[in-house]
Amino acid sequence: MIIVTGATGQLGRRTVERLLERVPAERVGVSVRDPRGAQDLAARGVRVRQGSFDDPASLVHAFEGAAQVLLVSLDRLGEECVTGHRAAIDAAVKAGAGRVLYTSQMGAAHDSRFQACRDHAATEDLLRATGLPWTALRNGFYATSALRFLEPARRTGDIALPADGPVAWTGHDDLAEATAAILADEGRFEGPTPPLTGPAALDFDAVAGIAARATGRPFVRTVVADDAFREQALARGVPALAADMMLSIFAAARDGEFAAADPTLAGLTGREPIPFSALLEDAWADS
Repeated sequence: MIIVTGATGQLGRRTVERLLERVPAERVGVSVRDPRGAQDLAARGVRVRQGSFDDPASLVHAFEGAAQVLLVSLDRLGEECVTGHRAAIDAAVKAGAGRVLYTSQMGAAHDSRFQACRDHAATEDLLRATGLPWTALRNGFYATSALRFLEPARRTGDIALPADGPVAWTGHDDLAEATAAILADEGRFEGPTPPLTGPAALDFDAVAGIAARATGRPFVRTVVADDAFREQALARGVPALAADMMLSIFAAARDGEFAAADPTLAGLTGREPIPFSALLEDAWADS
């Protein structure tokens, strides 16, 4: 059985849907905090069990009988994040899982400027230490993050953000399809995958041009000093930790941590990944 955590979230749900196109429903299980959100999956024959990264015993039960467990990374930072991942990995070992897969990130490294990438690197170390077969899906940076950064510019036409660097922004649908392909072809990758990315790395200067072509309106790119950006975020009520996290994304991008555009994702899905221009056009269709 293939168990997917976070199956009611953006990536987990899409992955389950793509997986059901490849394997029978009785071979798929999900671990979710609230099973009520996955009752439609249960109706289709998917095994639904309650499981929380904060309740290791629940995860052992949710992972029972797993040939593979896909751990969708937590939306947390620092020790809180790694602790949750450790609990899930330990539960997979106790449940006798044959392989653990984990949604890591293309920039995963202990010396990354971005805290989340340091957390991914620490989690990969935990996987390595289990002695189990494991796969770290080195996902490209989610394009939804770029769209959130662009939301004010959608109204103003001014992309006012810190200095950045090229990022291989990647869509959830492409990553879900690739993840399902890897799960269905068990053992395809051992350890970290190559970067699973969109077709091109773009900085926000390039994004300004994409936005202008998509909308027919002019967009300008204004570089905001890091300190000023942080102060503006705090003034809007953004917590200091979140403001620092956002700044660290730009710092990491300036260092080229997210610049690789790799063909592996296209090889897994059998087609070119959706370009950022199409993702933006879809998101802004009601502009």
